[in-house]
Amino acid sequence: MDLVIDKGNTRIKYAFFKNDVIDFKGVCEATELKGLLVKYSRQVQRLIFCSVTPVDDQLRTELQSCCLNHLVLSTKTPLPFANQYQSPSSLGADRIALVAGATSSFPDTNVLVVDLGTCMTFDFVDAQSRYLGGAISPGLNMRLKALNEFTAKLPLIPADAPQDLIGKNTKESILSGVVNGMLRELDGTINDYKRRYPNIKTILTGGDLPFFDKKLKNSIFADEDVLLNGMYFILKNHASKNL
Repeated sequence: MDLVIDKGNTRIKYAFFKNDVIDFKGVCEATELKGLLVKYSRQVQRLIFCSVTPVDDQLRTELQSCCLNHLVLSTKTPLPFANQYQSPSSLGADRIALVAGATSSFPDTNVLVVDLGTCMTFDFVDAQSRYLGGAISPGLNMRLKALNEFTAKLPLIPADAPQDLIGKNTKESILSGVVNGMLRELDGTINDYKRRYPNIKTILTGGDLPFFDKKLKNSIFADEDVLLNGMYFILKNHASKNL
């Protein structure tokens, strides 16, 4: 049994893989990570850890205590694609995992993977397994918080689906502007990629996926586990020699 852990900006997702598929997955807070590692100490054969923030020595010790055969994902990890990002060392481990998941899901294919999380990220890998880059944009909750923080009177509105294009009060107007604006950004960006790469596949993932996947005009593949599967793909096929 292998353990995959993804530490994002807002939460930690983890999954146990057995016979190459997810056997069990869950979510926990950052304060619960140590307890998770202690609970499954020496019960997993391999472990791969991905974090959007630096991994300090204490956490590395906790990872080693859980599983001797552990790996912290980084740009130095052997990858299933050629990283042609002009600043490769600045590429986040989460985006690396997403691209690996896209490569695993659609080999020898042009793939755009869109993560709808704290940030909305677009990452593109071509049919020759070359990662060319993408885009980073504010996510849903970041946009809602920005309207509250950078204005004098607009309230902080919880994320929700707008009831109509025409907002009839401040709450509805904010939701219409933010959610519909993101929908147009998503469809527009996907269309731009399709014009350049007509046979492209598009994968949507992330915590805010339910707000958008059924509303897009473009055909997409919704996959909430593409990042976790990408990490496992790296662990199984490309990084074991480093363990």
